[in-house]
Amino acid sequence: MTVAKIQTIFRHIDHYELSLCVLCNRVSRSSRLERVFVLVSRLGDGAAWCGLMLLLPLWYGRSALNTSLRMAVVGAVGLVLYRTLKTNLLRTRPYLQHHAIRRGTAPLDLYSFPSGHTLHAVAFSGVVLHAYPGLAWVLLPFATSIALSRVILGLHYPSDVLAGALIGAGLARLVLWF
Repeated sequence: MTVAKIQTIFRHIDHYELSLCVLCNRVSRSSRLERVFVLVSRLGDGAAWCGLMLLLPLWYGRSALNTSLRMAVVGAVGLVLYRTLKTNLLRTRPYLQHHAIRRGTAPLDLYSFPSGHTLHAVAFSGVVLHAYPGLAWVLLPFATSIALSRVILGLHYPSDVLAGALIGAGLARLVLWF
């Protein structure tokens, strides 16, 4: 499939997702809520996940090194995969396409499909929860908040987030399988 054909498909999907994007983006009109979602989004840039990779062995001992290593692998593979998809599929971010959507924070890159933040949040959470299900009370709300923040801040369409979640879940399963 050509890039032009893919962009035509994205434009068609964008049309259906626009009202949901505008509705979610209204949350960021409250400066207090916007600050919360910007913070969550920035934590999802990688700092929180790198911190968790380092802290797991301190909390759980040497046995957690395997989980931290799996997190590093899933992070590296996820980075290469989502950057490759973004630079080849070229889906424009919602705030650039629709004047009704305002950008809540600066994006890390130019394109929106898939959501790398969501991909990594789901992948990292999947790997950690496989070994330490007791952390679900903090990781599931955090990963969900990261995914929501991307749409609320006008940086992604819901389908970007859904695709990122599916890819992230698949990567976690693949890394756990090995």
